[in-house]
Amino acid sequence: MVTPVPQGGTPEGFGAPVPPDLAELLRAQLEEVADEVEEEVRREVPEYARPADGTYREHLRAGVVQALTLFVDHIADPRGRGDAIAATYYELGRGEALEGRSLDALQSALRVGGLHAWRLMGRTAMELGLDSTVVAALGELAFRTVHEVAQAAAAGYSEARAHNTDELERRRRRLLDLLLGEGPPVPAAVQDLAHGARWPVPRQVAVVALAASSDQREVDWPLAAAGALVDMDSRPPRMLIPDPEGSGRFGGRAFGLALRGRPAAIGPTVPVTEAAQSLRWAVRALGLMGRGLLPRQGVVRCADHLSTLLLHSDEPMLDQLRARALAPLDTVSEGQRERLAETLLAWLLSGSNVPDVAARLHVHPQTVRYRLRQLDKIFGEVLHDPGARLDLILALTTAQKNEEFLNSRP
Repeated sequence: MVTPVPQGGTPEGFGAPVPPDLAELLRAQLEEVADEVEEEVRREVPEYARPADGTYREHLRAGVVQALTLFVDHIADPRGRGDAIAATYYELGRGEALEGRSLDALQSALRVGGLHAWRLMGRTAMELGLDSTVVAALGELAFRTVHEVAQAAAAGYSEARAHNTDELERRRRRLLDLLLGEGPPVPAAVQDLAHGARWPVPRQVAVVALAASSDQREVDWPLAAAGALVDMDSRPPRMLIPDPEGSGRFGGRAFGLALRGRPAAIGPTVPVTEAAQSLRWAVRALGLMGRGLLPRQGVVRCADHLSTLLLHSDEPMLDQLRARALAPLDTVSEGQRERLAETLLAWLLSGSNVPDVAARLHVHPQTVRYRLRQLDKIFGEVLHDPGARLDLILALTTAQKNEEFLNSRP
């Protein structure tokens, strides 16, 4: 045991002498005081008021005894460090974090317990006829003790929280990789990983593909929706949103603001085990955004552009369709080709209504009739075949979005 300060010595940093014999007297009363402090903590701090069972009661009791022991040790030797007791509170702080609890309850217990211990031990000092300045010095020692153990608990809590956060992120990344990997995931494997990642498995999800950015600072990353699984290191970055049609509903402009202006494509809503399909469509839509075939900025929902996505899901076949359906336009000049293609599409979409076509194109109806005679000469009976008309609509619609196609015709 450390050597007490000489009789009548003054603890460093305190203004009144505390008789070292008081330490031994208080140590003899430690168990009795611990009983009262424990009861006071259980009465004043709701989190500690539950029925004391086994391990929980032992932890509370050990914490009270350790703090009181450190308090008495400071009386005996104010220069003592109490590292072993601080280590105990470090572990108590870690335990609170690992159990997913706030540190508030433990800190409240320390304040309540420290104040009550000082009152009890101060009462003993008064009964011994010690000067009131000694009682005040005991109060300062009590607050010093509370401060030391509280610091140790906070350090343990912070260390465990940091470790927990890193571990949770690793588990959620593994879960996201499983959901978005090749082939449908086994539901049992999803449930197992989700449990470890503290992620409630939703019935449906949607995946957001984000435009890549050269700025990798986390402060500029999008704000993830509640419960979202995010991987900003993948290419393209991706975000899995649970229950997108319910509690995770995309908030329009609010969602765009959360993405900090970064262009993004939202895949279709699918069952959780089919998340990889939502990702594939979102990535495809993001590619079409980059080419200008879908809006380049903002947030594009695949559900709003299914026909475009379907048509561009097999680009070589789409090229074949356009080349065959629009081959008759190869016989006219480039200038005529563009005007005739525009007129033909408007005519097909308007149900062959000449005035409607003229209004759409802002030209005279006679101009439309002239162009239609040219088209009838070029295409012949094809214009009256329902199947061929559908091919022409598809070919002309995609060619119109892809102007290079028309301009590159021979």
